[in-house]
Amino acid sequence: MTRRSASRPRKGAFGLLGRTLAAAGAATAIALAGAIPAHADTVRDLEYWLSDYGFTTAWNTTKGDGVTVAVIDTGVNGDVAELRGVVTAGTDVSGIGSPDGQTPVGDDPAHGTMVASLIAGRGTGEGSGVIGVAPEADLITASVAFGQDTGALQSNDDQIAEAVRWAVDSGADVINMSLTRNTPDWPESWDDAFTYAFENDVVVVAAAGNRGSGTTQVGAPATIPGVLTVAGVDRDKNASFDASSQGITIAVAAPSEALVGVLPDGSHVQWDGTSGAAPIVSGLVALVRSEFPELDAANVIERLIRTADPHGHEVPSPLYGYGLIDPVAALSAEVPKVEQNPLGSLADWITLHRRADIPEPSEDGESQQIVPIADPPLPRSDGAQTLLPTAWTLAYITVPLSLVAGFGTLAALLGIGAIRHTRRTVRTREQ
Repeated sequence: MTRRSASRPRKGAFGLLGRTLAAAGAATAIALAGAIPAHADTVRDLEYWLSDYGFTTAWNTTKGDGVTVAVIDTGVNGDVAELRGVVTAGTDVSGIGSPDGQTPVGDDPAHGTMVASLIAGRGTGEGSGVIGVAPEADLITASVAFGQDTGALQSNDDQIAEAVRWAVDSGADVINMSLTRNTPDWPESWDDAFTYAFENDVVVVAAAGNRGSGTTQVGAPATIPGVLTVAGVDRDKNASFDASSQGITIAVAAPSEALVGVLPDGSHVQWDGTSGAAPIVSGLVALVRSEFPELDAANVIERLIRTADPHGHEVPSPLYGYGLIDPVAALSAEVPKVEQNPLGSLADWITLHRRADIPEPSEDGESQQIVPIADPPLPRSDGAQTLLPTAWTLAYITVPLSLVAGFGTLAALLGIGAIRHTRRTVRTREQ
């Protein structure tokens, strides 16, 4: 089952909110509206990543104007103060939400609104409320009921495929996916959907998943070639053990602990998880696409990974990918152009792993059905031995040796016969 990054409840000064979604980032939520009243400036002060990572400096260049980010999640309530006027379009693929995708659904419906506020929250006033990393970007929302049996004809997997296509057709420049299947593989319906996104120059950002919620290894969509996969780090910029999974498909790392978001009722929470790291990166992608509208998706991704801080590690690493995001460098550094997505090609993966026999025309001229075939066995190492002859050994070793051995045996038999005949002749003469 596809799910959001599950949240790991943690206690704090503001009281306990409860668990969040089961998506691709383990979210830890703490209500800021608990026993101690939360003031607007307190909310803004808690957004440490804005200054620690240089977003406030990057805003001198751009705030994401003209870029549309799609949030495929549990729905985004665009009526909360920070998101009023931000959500420009929406849809529901779950069958139980509202047509505009703004009714929270699923077993933990707050997730989508929290994610959206990190991307493009507008705040509630000067220096107050949650402000996203791309506060002038637009959002569109597709609601999916993770973890909930909606009775819909489509599975969660197919709903997500539909949501991806809808996002592309609705003009998304970036798609944020704070969700995971908890398995490295994905359904074939995602092949077409994600290929459609890549062919239409959309950057797809996905959360790596959270160890604290059982995702010990990166799962799809974060394993799909070409997807910008985000790992999480703590306040000290070290890999978060509970709030981030590890894997070779990780591209960059971003804050994933003590994040602040908005709930559908307008209150605020602190939470942990790569479900929050991913939208921070989606917002950064929006900044880059706003500043460099001429760049295609491959070069936007190249710019992010080449300007990332390796954090003292060889890159790419299973903890940080190419490193910690650096918004200022991403908007200002000289980065050579590339021809292909540096994170791989889904089309090539499909060709390799979902190969099919080339259809041959039938007698009536129509193509025959394509039948998938299994992967061939891995080649043997140079030192490997085999008990069965190969075509090469049959042609060049086994058959020639057999002929030589045959002639040798015949010659030996003839020689032995001749010797015996000579001995009998000698004995006869002596007698």
